[in-house]
Amino acid sequence: MSEKKTCYINFFARIEQRSIGALMRAVQDRLRKGVERFIILISSPGGQVAAGLSAYNFLRGIPAEVETHNYGSVDSVAIVLFCAGIRRKCVPNARFFLHGVGFDVPQGARFETKQLEEKMKGLRIDVENLARVIAENCNRDARDIERDMLEVKELNPTQARDYGLVHEIERELYPKGADVVLIAPK
Repeated sequence: MSEKKTCYINFFARIEQRSIGALMRAVQDRLRKGVERFIILISSPGGQVAAGLSAYNFLRGIPAEVETHNYGSVDSVAIVLFCAGIRRKCVPNARFFLHGVGFDVPQGARFETKQLEEKMKGLRIDVENLARVIAENCNRDARDIERDMLEVKELNPTQARDYGLVHEIERELYPKGADVVLIAPK
């Protein structure tokens, strides 16, 4: 049996439309070239919930195997991107940071009650979606994940493995001569 054609993607960026768009384009380009397996190397401070959920759903829906590897810090919604891997690894000195969802308020902004209620409904849906994705991939109850998000949880590699986020702790990221695509700010 021959080994699957593999592409490594080094995702060293915030989770936002631009970086996730670059990730999706890189994956689609490599799929057209016959890649059957993607290993997404991740170090990200998190970012936009919608972009993170879109990336997760995209990677879970492509006709290829996806693995993820935390090589630094996977924070906030980047945990959802990390969960896209059917196999998930991290380096021995990585960390994971799980917290609640918020929104930025422009200086001088004013909100009426109805606007705040709508915003709260949206935040609640975001929390539920994030918790559901993490729970499904860690074999945990979504309510427990929501509680951990509310209380803020930081995990080292061993704790992340015990939590169900990580399958394996491994230092090596990719072999010599590997096809590696970088997604990082310019």
